[in-house]
Amino acid sequence: MTPMTGKTILLAEDNANDEELTLRALRKYNVANEVMVVRDGQEALDFLFGTGPHAGRDLSQRPQVMLLDINLPKINGLEVLKRVRADERTKTMPVVILTSSAEDRDRLTAYANFANSYIRKPVDFDQFTEAVRELGMYWLILNEPPPRPRQAQAS
Repeated sequence: MTPMTGKTILLAEDNANDEELTLRALRKYNVANEVMVVRDGQEALDFLFGTGPHAGRDLSQRPQVMLLDINLPKINGLEVLKRVRADERTKTMPVVILTSSAEDRDRLTAYANFANSYIRKPVDFDQFTEAVRELGMYWLILNEPPPRPRQAQAS
């Protein structure tokens, strides 16, 4: 795995077609940010918290934004969101739910757990690429993220 640099996007997506569409859309609009892809909820948490196969990862290199599918294997996206928000290191990281779910309860649960945005994946490629372009423009260029928490100093 290559080290993360700058404004990285964490994409948590188990569907290979949706992953490829997202990556193509980002390339189409010249979003040059590194994209780290994880394919299940456990891998997303391992990456964010430096556990499992991501043990030893530099945790000071936090993703600029996480694009999170709800219907992930092992641990679903809504549970990932809850855990992200419960941890001081990640609670302010922007999390955009990018899902095919149109269920009101999913949207309510996502916002109740402080998702920054909830976007339904359009089926049409042109609509999808435009949605990804707008995501990239807003979260990677326009948005001013909160300052990173200071690391606890050893006594």
